[in-house]
Amino acid sequence: MRGITFVGTILLFISNLTFAQSGQKFKVALDAGHGDHDYGAVYNGHIEKKIALAVVLKVGKILESKPGVEVIYTRKNDTFVDLIERANIANRADANIFVSIHCNANKNSAACGSETYVMGMSKNASNLEAAKKENEVITMEKDYQQKYKGYDPKSPESIIGLTMMQEEYLESSIALAGKIQNHFIDDLKVKSRGVKQAPFMVLHKAYMPRVLIEMGFISNPEEGARLDSEAGQQGAAEAIAEAILSYKKEFYGSGDADDVKPSERVETLKVVDSQATKTVVKSPEVKKPEPKTAPKPEAVVSSGVATFKIQLSASGKKLELTPSNFKGLSNISMSSEGTLYKYMYGETSSYDEAKKLLAEAKAKGFTSAFVIAFKNGKKVSVQEALKQ
Repeated sequence: MRGITFVGTILLFISNLTFAQSGQKFKVALDAGHGDHDYGAVYNGHIEKKIALAVVLKVGKILESKPGVEVIYTRKNDTFVDLIERANIANRADANIFVSIHCNANKNSAACGSETYVMGMSKNASNLEAAKKENEVITMEKDYQQKYKGYDPKSPESIIGLTMMQEEYLESSIALAGKIQNHFIDDLKVKSRGVKQAPFMVLHKAYMPRVLIEMGFISNPEEGARLDSEAGQQGAAEAIAEAILSYKKEFYGSGDADDVKPSERVETLKVVDSQATKTVVKSPEVKKPEPKTAPKPEAVVSSGVATFKIQLSASGKKLELTPSNFKGLSNISMSSEGTLYKYMYGETSSYDEAKKLLAEAKAKGFTSAFVIAFKNGKKVSVQEALKQ
């Protein structure tokens, strides 16, 4: 796949300040792509559904050996699970992250390397083709025309009207995807094809940070043989598991005294999806997990009515709410929790208007900004706010 490289420093803020102290387990939903009559890609005797399941079970075994981690599987054997049900399994379990594992394939047997996708509305033709290939699985489901009414698996772009959750989890999904790609590069010494965005149905329906991993090309003789070997699958599983544990430790903590301090880490991720090359360099802010508790009253104005704001950043530094501190943007509000300050731009009861505000914020350089919602004085998911 081809794409233009977008290099940026992503500032990551996860909504769970008290996670480590609460004793709550970190729930990981693992999804082995395909299954049963859905073989996935098949090249040179290598079968995607078998490889994906073998790696998922190995990842799960590693994670289950770690204290404070719970693993949820969408399948543990050779069964067929609907795409929407895979996401719902994770949703019902209230998983912290969703990781779908696949193998890539291409008619060009020289194509190689790993890539990890996050949910997004890519205009890149190769990214859309990847989504189309995976999404066409729904045609194997019963009554898929009714179940996915309004969605055309041959046109991944048709999902565009159903993506209101993507902004809420985009930055944390990119963080996880970046860690996975880094471990594939460092641990397995494989070519990285980058972090990409595409409209995958299985990611769209999962309401949490979520990624889809293409571990490598089984159509490539060398990669196919590696992925279909015990050693290759164990190596891939260890890289994925280590990335997940690194993500957990950095943003949720492990309860250990040597936890990485958020302020000491900055992730530079390669996102292959932009139509133009752009480099954004920012000084690191304190990447301290954001609480799930409701923001202070000043962050919510319209009680009883869903309102939307644009979260620009979160920091341990308290700033004056003047345009000069926010690249010329006015109408800035702030909420705080302990020593963490969250800065927000604008306020509207219209989601369409909120998307315009988001575009304005990103144009000003707040590339990791996203839409947040409030209802009845409490922060809620964008999905819930749109139900009214």
